[in-house]
Amino acid sequence: MGIFTGLFKSRDKPTNSYDSPSYTYFFGRANSGKRVTDRTALQHIAVYACVRVLSEAIAQLPLHLYKYNDNGKERVPQHPLYFLLHDQPNPEMTSFVFRETLMSHLLIYGNAYAQIIRNGRGDVIGLYPLMPDKMKVDRDEKNRLIYIYSRYDEANPNLKEQGDIVLYADEVLHIPGLGYDGLVGYSPIALAKNAIGISIACEDYGASFFGNNANPSGVLEHPGVIKNPDKLRDAWHRAYGGRNAHKVAVLEEGVKFTPISIPNNEAQFLETRKFQIEEIARMYRVPLHMIGDLDHATFSNVEHLSLDFVKYSLDPWIVRWEQGLMKALLSDSEKGKYFIKFNVEGLLRGDYASRMQGYATARQNGWMSANDIRELEDMNMIPDELGGNLYLVNGSFTKLADAGAFANQNQEKEEETE
Repeated sequence: MGIFTGLFKSRDKPTNSYDSPSYTYFFGRANSGKRVTDRTALQHIAVYACVRVLSEAIAQLPLHLYKYNDNGKERVPQHPLYFLLHDQPNPEMTSFVFRETLMSHLLIYGNAYAQIIRNGRGDVIGLYPLMPDKMKVDRDEKNRLIYIYSRYDEANPNLKEQGDIVLYADEVLHIPGLGYDGLVGYSPIALAKNAIGISIACEDYGASFFGNNANPSGVLEHPGVIKNPDKLRDAWHRAYGGRNAHKVAVLEEGVKFTPISIPNNEAQFLETRKFQIEEIARMYRVPLHMIGDLDHATFSNVEHLSLDFVKYSLDPWIVRWEQGLMKALLSDSEKGKYFIKFNVEGLLRGDYASRMQGYATARQNGWMSANDIRELEDMNMIPDELGGNLYLVNGSFTKLADAGAFANQNQEKEEETE
């Protein structure tokens, strides 16, 4: 029970994983001997590829503010929050860059923070990212959540002071990742530092191996006794090492060079590297074909793998984003009337022929109009007078209860005439 009491702290004072001595899964040296931090992990190509795939996927999706109405929902571009989310959250960033930055913070540190700028009426007029590794989450004397941000640079133009700055919950957009207390997420890289450390160690081994021109060391054999072996070794390196590798060697006095073969377990480090790439992709739940590994991809399964990526990898992040944005940015009076939603229809679309077949089925069965289809295809709407919003159904359809009704009517008439 000791380990669980150490991990599951009281909710009265949530602690960040980067400054909690009781939390052992932090950035640092892995069991492989390699130091794994946010920067060293991001230098690994598999980690960088996974972070980039997920960050760009979230950033490229259309993000809209909607309002409930009698017909379902409608966009509200006149709302000030719509422009911030869809176009430009602050004068220095586009919506794409802002969401890409915060999503990368989520994937590296486990938390995404942004400072909320409001006007005198309380309306949101700006969003500025905050670095997660400089943030601590605590509670004040009134048991309210507070965010303590350590500022010792000029990164954020809205923070004028230096040192630890206290921000209250209504001043911070916080999207937490997976965590033990539900308030602060823990870094995926810190949790998987041993797997990443093995991969970094494999990279370093490969770099040193090919840095030696992919040639293992060897032994210089002499039939007699060498008085100064260091001098012979240094002369060999000067003549046939580095840029002079692969030149024809001329040996004198019976000297013989015997290369040392690569042990089988060391020669298979490429397989080890490949497995570690799969481990990192597994950690982020990213299909291998999306980070350049096409060994298991075929023409028939790539589309389904991409759909699985949207449903099972991207959707949980999207829900986390949508609920975090609505919780922090919508006022109490707006909650229940407005909602924020990503549009993932573009990622879920199949090939052109499959889409057209699906649209035809929906159009003929009356649950999509021409304008519904054109909206999904990002096309201009057809005016109402031309029938753009008409819902049509095949005229040959009839209710099961009415099947044979005409024949029954004729039979009744014949009986009456008799």
